[in-house]
Amino acid sequence: MNAASADARDLQPPAWLDRAEAFAVKAMDAAGLEDWDLSLVVCGDVLMASLNREYRGKDGPTDVLSFEQGQWYETEEGRRFLAGDVVVCVDALYRNADEFSVPPDEELKRLIVHGILHLSGMDHQGLAPDEPMLARQEDILRQLSEETIL
Repeated sequence: MNAASADARDLQPPAWLDRAEAFAVKAMDAAGLEDWDLSLVVCGDVLMASLNREYRGKDGPTDVLSFEQGQWYETEEGRRFLAGDVVVCVDALYRNADEFSVPPDEELKRLIVHGILHLSGMDHQGLAPDEPMLARQEDILRQLSEETIL
């Protein structure tokens, strides 16, 4: 069984934060991941720009960052995988939704799935839809198309 915890940093916790947490669990399930724990953090441009500069050496905010922990640990219930953190910039998600002419809910789901796939070890070189990671991302989004966060 997968698990997620969600938190907001540098902004008020949005009303939909619990639904984003539940969606992250469904996305891990759809990706075929098992016994994963991850943290989902939503933030604004200021924190994301700081993280992007510190960890990627790039100026300005980005839409999603993944910070891999990648450690197995034991609990009374069994073995668990501490996957890491998915950080989503709420300001960037709304900009992306406008730029790509998609509903904000769809873009938020896309960013969460994207971050989870990075934690699973996948990567992409560009943004071409035939990139294996991006094709997998869209497949998962189709599977979860009835889910709503916002």
